[in-house]
Amino acid sequence: MSALASAPFSAEEIASEGIKPEEYEEIVRRLGRHPNRAELGMFGVMWSEHCCYKNSRPLLKQFPTEGPRILVGPGENAGVVDLGDGFRLAFKIESHNHPSAVEPFQGAATGVGGILRDIFTMGARPIAILNSLRFGSLEDARTRQLFSGVVAGISHYGNCVGVPTVGGEVYFDPAYSGNPLVNAMALGLMETSEIVKSGAKGIGNPVLYVGSTTGRDGMGGASFASAELSDASIDDRPAVQVGDPFLEKSLIEACLEAFKTGAVVAAQDMGAAGITCSTSEMAAKGGVGIELDLDKIPVRESGMVPYEYLLSESQERMLFVAHKGREQELIDVFERWGLHAVVAGSVIEQSIVRILFKGEVAAEIPATALADNTPIYHRELLAEAPEYARQAWAWSVESLPAATPQGIELQGTQSSWNDVLLKLLATPTIASKRWVYRQYDHQVQNNTVMLPGGADAAIVRVRSVAEWEHPGQSATGAQPALTTSKGVAATVDCNARYVYLNPYEGAKATVAEAARNLSCVGAEPLAVTDNLNFGSPEKPIGYWQLAEACRGLSEACREFSTPVTGGNVSLYNETLDANGVPQPIYPTPVVGMVGLVDDLTQICGQGWQAADDLIYLLGVKSDAEMTPNVTLGGSEYLATVHGLVAGQPPVVDFGLERQVQAVCRAGIRQGWVRSAHDVAEGGLAVALAESCISSNLGAEVVLSTNQSLRWDQLLFAEGGARILVSVARSQQAIWESYLNEQLPTSWQALGSVSSQPHLHLSTTDNVTLINLSLVDLGDRWHTAIERYFTS
Repeated sequence: MSALASAPFSAEEIASEGIKPEEYEEIVRRLGRHPNRAELGMFGVMWSEHCCYKNSRPLLKQFPTEGPRILVGPGENAGVVDLGDGFRLAFKIESHNHPSAVEPFQGAATGVGGILRDIFTMGARPIAILNSLRFGSLEDARTRQLFSGVVAGISHYGNCVGVPTVGGEVYFDPAYSGNPLVNAMALGLMETSEIVKSGAKGIGNPVLYVGSTTGRDGMGGASFASAELSDASIDDRPAVQVGDPFLEKSLIEACLEAFKTGAVVAAQDMGAAGITCSTSEMAAKGGVGIELDLDKIPVRESGMVPYEYLLSESQERMLFVAHKGREQELIDVFERWGLHAVVAGSVIEQSIVRILFKGEVAAEIPATALADNTPIYHRELLAEAPEYARQAWAWSVESLPAATPQGIELQGTQSSWNDVLLKLLATPTIASKRWVYRQYDHQVQNNTVMLPGGADAAIVRVRSVAEWEHPGQSATGAQPALTTSKGVAATVDCNARYVYLNPYEGAKATVAEAARNLSCVGAEPLAVTDNLNFGSPEKPIGYWQLAEACRGLSEACREFSTPVTGGNVSLYNETLDANGVPQPIYPTPVVGMVGLVDDLTQICGQGWQAADDLIYLLGVKSDAEMTPNVTLGGSEYLATVHGLVAGQPPVVDFGLERQVQAVCRAGIRQGWVRSAHDVAEGGLAVALAESCISSNLGAEVVLSTNQSLRWDQLLFAEGGARILVSVARSQQAIWESYLNEQLPTSWQALGSVSSQPHLHLSTTDNVTLINLSLVDLGDRWHTAIERYFTS
């Protein structure tokens, strides 16, 4: 008889925990008995994709994870890199997609709270938050509700906890209609001399529960995050956590103070799977066991049973292992901050998680069975690209209507290139996100150097521990000089349409764009944290997308010498339609990349700086033959103007990317380059318009024409490692000499910045392609999103 047949649970009860029949058989084999209800729940959350990466772990092993600046790689709460001069940066990205789909405000708010805990659990003070968001069309009322709720949740938690939200990205596409993506990234500066790790040590050492109380909120959130969304998901609101940012602020200060005492052996945030995850992971990583008494846990609700204690994802809670005899010292610290701190258990020699309740053993499971030796699925990769991709690749530009210098015919009506550019600028994906970032406090802590909307990446000043503890005052009482001129740059990037069309090339392009964005502000790319948002890996197409994207990410991270320090995998991002058919999102491997700014006086933004400055295009020339590196395939122009998602996305030329980015960084350091902006969605015309809008200065641009090029390719093609820069006319000779030396065939002079308030693009034979006032450009770009909430 199979174990399933004799199980004390029905097949429905087992399935409700996210456990497959064959997995239940394996649980029984490992325990030598049937699990009880609490143990079944523990296996359900810890064997979910969200916690154990059972479908993705074999693919993640190919990522480069080591480098000269990497201090902590994958496996801990956050990665840590060396910034030099004693500064160390912790950073991480996590998703809160499913909770945000059901309860957008709390789902997004607790996503921010969770990623902040990952940072300060390492002994780092959080200094910045970024987010990467995806929604359906703003034409849809439900999408507007989700969008406004998520933004409100992010702003509420970040603003209240006192950490600036300094950057991010927002995309809108019908592919995300029922399943928005909410990825939160946080950065922190190490304050402790030793990096705090999570592996439990020291037999007999006390285990402390610290922070908030435990309730029934967030029940089974990890399993909830590992299943498709449906109309019934609204009933899963109890699986969405409820956060308290003011309590978390106290928790940050208490934890950092506690770590500095030296009394803490190990620490673990109680995130997904709560007590179950923190106890089993700490035990497994330390090669020891943990015994925990649930009767010692502070609760906010009466009548809770072990299953509820163990699966609760109540927020703002931590688990510590302390040096024996020093537990009271830590309890005093937390009570001084108005937080709970109790000795709830101890480290034991046997490598098990033993849970006590009312004097009896409520659960007893080998720690590695929960946290390390979990199921792994090696799935078969499709031998060739799926049909949808092959059909998309068959598209050619010749199928588009004829283009002339005056414009293009769309649905029987002639549209000028002015009309097309304004349409693209009014597309929510391209348009200004000021409606979003004006809700965020992006200047709290007073270290934000580059404000949202001003550049391709955020920049935050690095501040020493002494400056944090005694702001504005030195040991002698005088105003201190800044201890460093260093800064940290950060960006989050992913063009999911590219990844959908070609996961391998699209993933490479994601890493390339992240590195390019950092280079555009003068930062040297250092390392990556990634958030892999995909559909079901159990379907051949879903697994092909995941596997090919991981291959592309791995290759690109090696090419740019940006190791992966950790991240998050969020699968089963699918919405069941009314007929029960799963509709997956676009594959969306978001890359969060951090970079080092050695001197904060040597940075730049995307807006022009002065009239008469010269404008240059680095990378593939605008009049070059269309190659796989520059294309309309997968472009915003093709999707927005022609309603097509087709073609091959741009192919990354790693050698050219590295050259262009190095030249841009060097130009900024030398003071030659005064503005820099990468050519991304919308192509060259949109990049020029954005630089004009950001500076309120116009531009006179003359494009060389290639008779083999279409006019829309010249204006709106994407790719090509391209960066738009401006240089003072007085620096023209030395700058062009440097370009001829470093990029002899990959740069082009385009024109100059103008005091006249318009963008004028013409050809070498004096044909005007675009001529628009800054008022018209700015109105479309600034108000595109706001109009959906004011009309």
